[in-house]
Amino acid sequence: MSNPLFNALGGGMPQGNGPMQMIQQFMQFKQNYKGNPKEEVQKMLQSGRISQQQLNQVQQMAGQFQNLLKNIK
Repeated sequence: MSNPLFNALGGGMPQGNGPMQMIQQFMQFKQNYKGNPKEEVQKMLQSGRISQQQLNQVQQMAGQFQNLLKNIK
């Protein structure tokens, strides 16, 4: 099952500039996204597009990424 967030960001981990390119892609995604993210995640869980395990993994990765960004300051 493909990951919709990674697909929206261009298919996963970017080539080239690595983290900086990923941040730029995320910012572009954020600007273009319309809607309530929590509602979208709930819809995806309910429809079976993602599993609870996938959500847990992404949330863990997001927490790690957030900590990484805090340490860069």
